[in-house]
Amino acid sequence: MSVRPPALPRRLDPAKFADPLITARGERRAQVAPKGLQTLWINTGTLCNIACAGCYIESSPRNDALVYISAAEVAAYLDEAAARGEPLQEVGFTGGEPFMNPELCAMLADVLARPELGAIVLTNAMQPMRRYAAPLLALRDRFGTERLTIRVSLDHHEPTHHDVERGEGSFAKTLEGLAWLAREGFRLHVAGRAAFGGEDEATMRAGFARLFATHAIPVDAHDPVALMLFPEMDAGADVPEITEACWGILHKAPESVMCASSRMVVKRKGAAQPAVVACTLLPYDPQFELGATLTEAMRPVALNHPHCARFCVLGGAACSR
Repeated sequence: MSVRPPALPRRLDPAKFADPLITARGERRAQVAPKGLQTLWINTGTLCNIACAGCYIESSPRNDALVYISAAEVAAYLDEAAARGEPLQEVGFTGGEPFMNPELCAMLADVLARPELGAIVLTNAMQPMRRYAAPLLALRDRFGTERLTIRVSLDHHEPTHHDVERGEGSFAKTLEGLAWLAREGFRLHVAGRAAFGGEDEATMRAGFARLFATHAIPVDAHDPVALMLFPEMDAGADVPEITEACWGILHKAPESVMCASSRMVVKRKGAAQPAVVACTLLPYDPQFELGATLTEAMRPVALNHPHCARFCVLGGAACSR
């Protein structure tokens, strides 16, 4: 008996996502107007202790296309948001691996010293994070745990699938870091991959629930915020373009999409100052760079990239809670 190999995903028509205003079929492309900045993401730099096979931002121990941002630069954006009266609630730190940036804990202290703000850190919970155990515990003791969330990337509940993506032995190291955070009382979320390993969402969540119970990890695997299962992000796979008519067809409001309420700050290698981009998923595409300040960046965003459709509109995903 022969086994038919899985069908390869249909590849994207190169005519799609070519014009920021008009789709390949000649329809008006959807745009998202800002409703007020609620989440500000900070890319701490693209350097990472590991190189994952499917990393959308191509982080690795050698990729410094986005360099370390400083605590002073982050403070300037927080001050600008406050001066503008933005409804900012959360500051997220992503990378790369945020704990590679030596000023991360200073940035976290600045955020948490502003009582209206919460912070979230996206990490693989491996050695870079463990090096900062003492500063993390100091932050916990000073500010408590309610406004600081550590979201740990764990692609699958079984080590085999996770290690294929992130390297042999990485599952055990991440689980060790996750268990340490749990023992120390940090507020935890976990980020996995939807349908990774060929499982449906219910099976994935049940598997994570067993893993969390076994290791005393206080994360509700059936809570879609506590355990976020992100869709795959193959930018070359076919996906429909989002038109203005799609909002009504999909019964989805444009203000529900991530770029309505969030922006990300990046610092490019060789740049004199940081820049603000439309979202966490598109740090390199120049059409999504919106300016050097929040004032410049709070303008409409055309959904002119496959990730806009696959991840946000059709996938219903968002990087913040």
